[in-house]
Amino acid sequence: MTPEDFDRLQTLLATRAGFRLTRDRLHLAEHRLGPVARREGYHNVEAMLETLWSRPVASLGWSVIEALLNGETWFRRDRPVFDVFSRELMPALVKARPGGKVRLWSAGASTGQEAYSLAMTALELGADVEITATDLCKQAIDKAASGLYTPFEIQRGLSARTMLRWFEQVEDHWRVRPELRRVVRFERGNLLDDPSDDGRYDVIFCRYLLTDLEPARRAQVLDILERRLVDDGCLFLGLDERPEADSVAFRPVAGRRGLYVKTPSALSRAA
Repeated sequence: MTPEDFDRLQTLLATRAGFRLTRDRLHLAEHRLGPVARREGYHNVEAMLETLWSRPVASLGWSVIEALLNGETWFRRDRPVFDVFSRELMPALVKARPGGKVRLWSAGASTGQEAYSLAMTALELGADVEITATDLCKQAIDKAASGLYTPFEIQRGLSARTMLRWFEQVEDHWRVRPELRRVVRFERGNLLDDPSDDGRYDVIFCRYLLTDLEPARRAQVLDILERRLVDDGCLFLGLDERPEADSVAFRPVAGRRGLYVKTPSALSRAA
């Protein structure tokens, strides 16, 4: 891959998806684009990119973008976050919401482990929950919707008891049980797009996504998250992500790393 190709990839990823592609990921980009080139019928990455630059095709462009996204995830990632969610937040929400119905959004859901982790926690508490899980990568969302995971994926973050409670073995994979799958709806979605509906959520998980965004796009995404969150709702970001430099809409909850609520100024605007 030439430096010029990499510069164009940076522009493509930033304009279409809002994500940064830093120079230190050059070799990673080459590695990830190799399978895409073979799948699309090109003999190497350079030939695929040459076609993309000379005759832009939306489907090929998105295949390239999706291959470069960071889809790292695992079940119950950051256990203290899920402890706060299960022991403090969910019980309080169930009591506070009419009929005990709680709506959750996993934004940047990747291959689904976070969304299913939320579903497991809610159902173990006996909560009536509805979970929407979105991601820009179609391949990741398709895998999440299938509910099929390898032994490595299923054991990463789950105890044997939890694994056997919520998954069933299918040949050399593990599949989400129907009662868990029923409460999660997976959709492909771009956080840069305006919402297609006015639905709002009690809790939003949007973790380790802001870090990879172009600085100019973070405020835009945080604004969308603020509008989709109910006034007394909670936002979970990555443990080291800080929205303060990009938005005044959220403030951290003391002693609960990664947890944010709306600021008084955001509530005043909504009123």
